[in-house]
Amino acid sequence: MRKNSFKLYKDKDASLEYLNDKTISILGYGSQGRAQALNLRDSGLEVIIGLPRNNKDRKAALKDGFIVYTPEKAVKIGDIISVLAPDHKHQELYEKSIHNNLIPGKSLVFAHAYSIHFKLIKPPEYTDVILVAPHGPGEMVRKLFLEGKGVTSFIAMEHDYSGKALDKALAYARGIGSTKAGAISTTFKDEAIGDLFGEQAVLCGGLSELLSTGFKTLVKSGLSPENAYLECVHQIDLIVELIKKFGIAGMFDKISQTAEFGSYISGKKVINEKMMKNILSKIKNGDFAKTWMRESKIGMRNYKKIKRYWKNNLLQKTWERLHKILT
Repeated sequence: MRKNSFKLYKDKDASLEYLNDKTISILGYGSQGRAQALNLRDSGLEVIIGLPRNNKDRKAALKDGFIVYTPEKAVKIGDIISVLAPDHKHQELYEKSIHNNLIPGKSLVFAHAYSIHFKLIKPPEYTDVILVAPHGPGEMVRKLFLEGKGVTSFIAMEHDYSGKALDKALAYARGIGSTKAGAISTTFKDEAIGDLFGEQAVLCGGLSELLSTGFKTLVKSGLSPENAYLECVHQIDLIVELIKKFGIAGMFDKISQTAEFGSYISGKKVINEKMMKNILSKIKNGDFAKTWMRESKIGMRNYKKIKRYWKNNLLQKTWERLHKILT
């Protein structure tokens, strides 16, 4: 597919009429699944939920007033199949519940291009394959929708069998509230690679390690954990808000000149661009996707071990103590 040029779509560009006579089957009822299902229903669309019989989220979906089917039945009934289960479960879900129940005219919607771009699943050509990827967790997607706002989303089309895939993508984006803020055109490839890299190297992995390493450096030098936390972690939201409001150069204008000058001479010393390029390379060539799928198949042993580390380390325990005092 030819790469799209940048385009921003708003409410005026999207019409719910392309989904008004459709049944939307949401597969998964975690944070993103619940938020999107509720928003779509509140937008006047027909929504059902697909979950295995023993899934812990069935109770929540039923409490929210949805009819809950098995994934297989939900795919058979639905016209729009929104795959919102965790990424590493897409392959198994597709092979067991989706593939054999797809017929011409059905559409697949994804909130992340991961499983399509890395070919973990290969939908038939007779389906529309659509990306509507909100730039925020489910909780925020729901919160802003209720406030009459929305989070931006990426949209893309991998297959356009019906000739109406873009119209459906925009209708879906409007249904979850994204066109209030803006639906931005992209490709499955760019979203998959950009999202993984942004999460791993910058927003989640990079940032958490930066904060943690700064904290540990100060504690090892003799500062109390509380002092180190307040200096390295507590003010992060203030800096982020300045960057989002004024840009990085504008943020530098708003902080002290001492902090600004120190940032100029020290910032690059703690960033390893060579390693960032290596991370990006492993995402692009599929190594990360293969590693993640192997991890899933061995019962998430390494994942669970690292998760325990973050829950039990000194930085987290310091946050727990200070959070009770400062909030």
